[in-house]
Amino acid sequence: MQVKDRVFIISGGASGLGEACSRLFAESGAKVGILDLNEEKGEMLAKVFGASAVFYKTDVSNENSVQAAVEAVVKAFGAVHVAINCAGLINAAKVYSKKGLFPMDIFNKVIQVNLIGTMHLIRFSVQEMMKNEPDENGERGVIVNTSSAAAFSGQVGQAAYSASKAGVVGMTLPIAREIGDYGMRIVTIAPGLFETPMSGGMPESFKQEVIGHIPFPKRLGRPVEFAWMARHIVENPYLNGTTIMLDGAAQLPAK
Repeated sequence: MQVKDRVFIISGGASGLGEACSRLFAESGAKVGILDLNEEKGEMLAKVFGASAVFYKTDVSNENSVQAAVEAVVKAFGAVHVAINCAGLINAAKVYSKKGLFPMDIFNKVIQVNLIGTMHLIRFSVQEMMKNEPDENGERGVIVNTSSAAAFSGQVGQAAYSASKAGVVGMTLPIAREIGDYGMRIVTIAPGLFETPMSGGMPESFKQEVIGHIPFPKRLGRPVEFAWMARHIVENPYLNGTTIMLDGAAQLPAK
């Protein structure tokens, strides 16, 4: 699917990987609906992009919030052609530690945001994509999800995060098989550790240890590299139903 003049809706679009996508696609001639909880940052980005972008404060874990945001983007730009799921959180905790048992409110929150929030945007976007006329490749829409390398090699304390991200991987193929009948594709990206606000709070020693396990290039990922991958997925009509690792071939230890 071409990028220019298409309507993108990006959750977590005001920071980190989502912000990189918002910037890349707005600069490439797309119309972008930015969904995020950070109202100040989201409105600032929309102002920078001008008439090609709108911002909606959105809690992806809340069904009504996501539905309202998708409807608002359609009202502003007339359609949804591409949905990119970047909203997420980590909240590390151990099953049992000196602090006690794993707090289930934390586990539930991570699942609600990372997994259920992803599904909210998928289904409301598919509903709108059904109204699109197929393009020259027969496509009506494309969905890009964000998983994590932790879905396959989660470290100690990442039980909730890994479970939520593995869930995103697990639902990608069945959804692809379903929405393919409508002329839609879905692909998931599983990034390693990237230079984002989420990684910004991590100890420098941990980041250096991670870098030591990356064969090449020996550095954290750059958000724009994630956005480049998202763009390739959108533009390559034969990519569908799979998960792409984007981690520099890293193999992280248990801790």
